[in-house]
Parts: sequence; structure tokens; C-alpha cells
Amino acid sequence: MWVPIHAWNSVTRIDAAPAGDRPAPGKGHNYLLVGSDSRDGLTAAQRKEYRTGGDVGQRTDSIILVHTSSSGKSSLVSIPRDSYVPIPGHSSNKINAAYSLGGAKLLVQTVEQVTDLRIDGVMEIGFGGFAGLVDSVGGVWICVPFDMNDKDAGINLKKGCQTLDGKNALGYVRARHSDPRGDIGRAARQRQFLAALMKKVATPSTVLIPTRYYHTMMSIASAVRVSDDMSISDAVRVMKTLRGTSSGNTLSFTVPLSTWNYPTANAGSAVKWDTELAKQLFRDLREDKALTAPPKGTDGQPTG
Repeated sequence: MWVPIHAWNSVTRIDAAPAGDRPAPGKGHNYLLVGSDSRDGLTAAQRKEYRTGGDVGQRTDSIILVHTSSSGKSSLVSIPRDSYVPIPGHSSNKINAAYSLGGAKLLVQTVEQVTDLRIDGVMEIGFGGFAGLVDSVGGVWICVPFDMNDKDAGINLKKGCQTLDGKNALGYVRARHSDPRGDIGRAARQRQFLAALMKKVATPSTVLIPTRYYHTMMSIASAVRVSDDMSISDAVRVMKTLRGTSSGNTLSFTVPLSTWNYPTANAGSAVKWDTELAKQLFRDLREDKALTAPPKGTDGQPTG
């Protein structure tokens, strides 16, 4: 008990609670997982090895809504970073722009506005923290769905089940040019990998060896940033939900989409949601409807 509490107390905190009117709390709990392209903590050699480039600033490589349910199965819902949505104070744009313009606080405000879900907390992780966390548990066993030779992501993986180290894991969850479904396929792989990672963290080979357990918990603490409004109970809910994907206790899907190539005047080609199906999904989550299978239209295939 001391190890996770000690690790939790060392986590970096961020202010992610937007000002003004917010949706009323619904049933269950809702959190945002944000994978940013931050290079903080990476040496020049690591940036070269991981093929992350030297860009500065902050953008989201992944946005996942985590809904922990008290009535049915919990859910991981990927929000494509190119989703075209209204951003408070900045007209409509790709949702990734909300994070670039105003960090986690504006991203939360944007998500709350388009979903009418109250976000109970945010967890962020950057490139360096992610790779270090994977290496701290000795790699993660993943079944790669097809050959992936992606120079931009720095990987050349063959189809089949294998253990990925930090470098290859980072490339696996970042790659989109080698995936025929682009960002949608990448989002599915991100959910797959997070589930496998949490499963590995909770295995006896990690938990029952004191030095490894301590090192893993501290690696998690140094890898993530969490919002001020999150408690250790919130973090446990998120991790249990992620782990539940492997056991079938958590549903994993994408926001219902109308098209992957929605033309816009200010942001180029974007992703457009299926408005009616998305509204129904968020209504079900807000009411904590007992879901037993992914809702209609959430398989990532456009309905338009």
C-alpha cells in the first residue's frame, strides 16, 4: 500500500478544470487520457532513435475518453485528433488544436461542450515517459496485426505476437502511415496497447518483486501528469478500466464517424462525427446505461 501512495504523492499536477458553466456530474465517472507529443525527458540521441523529431510545443497524439461504469461494462472511447468540433473562443477546428491553443484546460472545456459529459480528471503522458514506462516493466507482449515498416515512427515490425520494448512500443502506438486505416487504426492500437500495459503492470512478476514493483510505480509516477481534481481512487478506476479491456470487462471503440475526409475552410481535411449516433452514445454514457457491446457506428467505419 505504501508504494502506490508514495508514487502518487510524487506525480506532477496540472490545472485542467475550465472556468464557467460545466455539465452536471452524471452517473459513473469520466476521465480523459491524453498522449502528447512532448519530447521532455528525451535526450538528443533518444529523439533520433525514437524518430520523434525535434518539434517543440504541445499536440495530442491520442485522446481517449475513459468511462467507468457502475451499471455495466466500462468503456474506452477514442476521439480522433482530427475531429472537427467547436473550440470555445476559437471557432471550429480539429480537436487537437484545443490542446495546442490552451492545453488540458481548453481540451477539457471542448470535450465537455461537445459531449455534455462532466470530465472528472485528466492524465497526460509524453513520448519519453511512455517509452520509459514500457522499459520499466521489461516490455509488453503485443500481437501486431500486420507487418509495419514505418520510417516516420522508427519501426519495422512483423505480423505476430511479440514483446515490444519502449522504442518499438512508442513507434507502434504512433504509427499511422503503415496502417490502412490511418488515425482510426492507430487509435485502436493505442487502446490495445494500454490494456496490455496495465495487464503487465498488475502481473505477479511485477507486483511480487519489491524492487521491480517500486521501480514500476515510480516510473508511472514520473511518466504521467494528472489534473488537480484527481485522487488516487480516480487513478485506480482508470487503471482498472484500462486493464479490463484484456478481460472483456471494458468495451473499446471509437466515436461514431460520418466521414474521415470532411472538407473545412480553415483546417483542411478533417474527421466528422455522426451527429445523431454520437449524441446517443454520450447520452448513454451520461446516464451510465448498462452497455454490453460497442454501440452502433463505433467500429471506426464511416456511416456517411
